[in-house]
Amino acid sequence: GAGRVTLRSAPQGTGIIAGGPMRAIFESLGVADVVTKSVGTSNPYNMIRATFEALKVQASPRQVASKRGKKVSDMVGRRADGAGDTAEA
Repeated sequence: GAGRVTLRSAPQGTGIIAGGPMRAIFESLGVADVVTKSVGTSNPYNMIRATFEALKVQASPRQVASKRGKKVSDMVGRRADGAGDTAEA
């Protein structure tokens, strides 16, 4: 189609930065932090189609690690500041 969509992961807490129909897709999928950009069309049907096409071609961490010849644990390291850790009450 005429439209193109760029998807990028965003730091935790950023939220969904997307316009109109793309925001609705990510909210319904449960995606919390993403930055998107749509170029070439403002037609909502084409934006939705381009968003799903972009999601189809996303590579998993396992695929990226195998292309780079590394382990997934080397690619997705734990954060040094302890974010994501839970405290017991």
